Amino acid sequence: MFQPKKKRPRIRRTMSGLIALTLLSSLVFPSIAGAEPAEPSQVQFANVSVQAGQTVHIPVTLKQSYSQVSAYNMQIDYDTSALEVVRITPKSVSTISTSPEETGTGDFQYVINNEEGWVRIIWVDFNAGERLISDEQQLFDIEVKAKSNATPGTKQLTVVQSDSEHWHFTNLEHNSGAQLSGGTITITATNSGGDNSGSTPTPNPGNSSGGGGGSVSPTSPVVTPVPSTPAVTKGVDIYVNGQKQEQSATASTSTVNNQVTTTVHVDNDKVINQVGSGLRTLLLPITGTGKGAVVGELNGKLVKTMEGSNAEVVIQTDSGTYTLPANQIQVDQILNQFGSTVPLEDITIQIAIVPSATSKQTAIQAAADKLENTTVIAAPIDFEVKAIWNGQQVNVDRFNSYVERSITLPEGVDGSKITTGVVLQPDGSLLHVPTKVIKGNVQDSAIINSLTNSTYALIYHPATFSDVSSHWSRDDVQDLASRLIVQGTGENVFAPDRSITRAEFTAVLLRGLGLHSPRSTEAASFTDVKTGSWYEDEVQTAVSYGLISGYADDSFRPNSEISRAEALTIVSRAMKLVGLAQADASETTSLLSTYSDSAKVQAWAAEPVASAIKQELVQGADGKLMSDVDISRAQSAAIVKRLLAKAGLI
Repeated sequence: MFQPKKKRPRIRRTMSGLIALTLLSSLVFPSIAGAEPAEPSQVQFANVSVQAGQTVHIPVTLKQSYSQVSAYNMQIDYDTSALEVVRITPKSVSTISTSPEETGTGDFQYVINNEEGWVRIIWVDFNAGERLISDEQQLFDIEVKAKSNATPGTKQLTVVQSDSEHWHFTNLEHNSGAQLSGGTITITATNSGGDNSGSTPTPNPGNSSGGGGGSVSPTSPVVTPVPSTPAVTKGVDIYVNGQKQEQSATASTSTVNNQVTTTVHVDNDKVINQVGSGLRTLLLPITGTGKGAVVGELNGKLVKTMEGSNAEVVIQTDSGTYTLPANQIQVDQILNQFGSTVPLEDITIQIAIVPSATSKQTAIQAAADKLENTTVIAAPIDFEVKAIWNGQQVNVDRFNSYVERSITLPEGVDGSKITTGVVLQPDGSLLHVPTKVIKGNVQDSAIINSLTNSTYALIYHPATFSDVSSHWSRDDVQDLASRLIVQGTGENVFAPDRSITRAEFTAVLLRGLGLHSPRSTEAASFTDVKTGSWYEDEVQTAVSYGLISGYADDSFRPNSEISRAEALTIVSRAMKLVGLAQADASETTSLLSTYSDSAKVQAWAAEPVASAIKQELVQGADGKLMSDVDISRAQSAAIVKRLLAKAGLI
């Protein structure tokens, strides 16, 4: 707690006074003089989007610091033709704030000048090191309004980091600046009702994917749209372990921007009481909503309880189904975003199936038009998970394991006309996600498994190659080509018997698994993976998922041909990701012994090769494994397809 009786300096509330405030920190901490940090601190402005005429909150966070911060001073500049700053709110627990209109001097001070387009912010620890700021702590929040006449596009919050009067950080052990990232504001046109993209601004997740595979995005404000029709509430049936639970949920339906949304509110305490009898599945079946959006609402306490029981929540609608294990919601990470003292029952978890916005539908059709012989089947759908508390929102957009969701095909649409599901990328391209079609009595469904939440669509993209029409690999190659996993080498040519390079094999495996971006921000450090090369992102992604590790000399050798043993070693690591059992030591000897050339399998490859044999991904030829022979393009396609099929992903 701040001690008000402690004598504190009084400083004039002028810009020079604010700058002088940071200089006092060298008196409070005289030991910092002359010391230099090992690395600079990292400060992040969130990237956000906002409609013209609306406001948005921009969290400013100390992401990393090698010593605790004792003071900082910054001037943030912005374009007054499009933006104005509404207020600054300190977020660090150590702050006592004063604005220029308040008397006295606080630990945290600020001045806003919307005429010239800048805001000056200052903070100093006056308590002899008792209130230092550590990394992964939000410093303050900037509330910004996009002016009603603002032109759609991007604006940037800027800081002149070379000027100490505009950017200065003082640390406990050294006196230095810090590196700044983010601060992009994307302004969109006022929603006229034709696009159901909603009005909730959310920060760009950027590098928030986390090191453990699952991640939540930074907090952002919740902007509640005003319904154009009054909400209608009624009781609905939900099911626990297949048993109907009466009076355990209500559903409210309203219309916002021409989008009908049904929200199911679960009676959390009643469901928690079922845990003692072994809670496994919580089903929320909401039908009769047509193409409307459906949102299931639970609280954090129920989700945490379900997590302990390895239970899953299922949202079932007319347009699709979302099956989400509770442990993939990552309540503990969400709690860290909001604050560890927040009661779990006060956190609302929303799991939603939402028809994609008109702008996304247009982008998907445009991407399909660029592909040859491609048709979009059924309307695209967004699958979302959000956590909300006290006006703040966290998006859960990455998972530690594959999460299943389905899209129901319109009545009369033949599931055999679906070749794959695709995910819409930020650059407007479409990429494969593992998809299989299930025949139904009336309507077929496409089951999609993914490690992320996003916008998904279904396409029909039949592919054939003249040089595989009579080749043993024809079905495998053409199936993977229709899924956008493999490509030809020329006009209607695949070259099935040509060898494949290490980079090419890695790219094919990643496309098959639906891994299109790294799960962490840690950069791969291979000496021969050049910046800007076509395979740079693929190598980074494969490293982040533990699929490749390179050679002892820190090289990857991307353009070298890859042997069967090397390829199967990478595949065996992917087996862990898709949940396929690997061969243990005793099985390895037995599985390899049935091949006449097993002695040629080097020790480092023995277990991976045996694991591939165990899961019937390879059979060998003429009683031989040929582990040291280069693998071909056809063999690569066959192995990747078998891996996906064995894991039940296609």
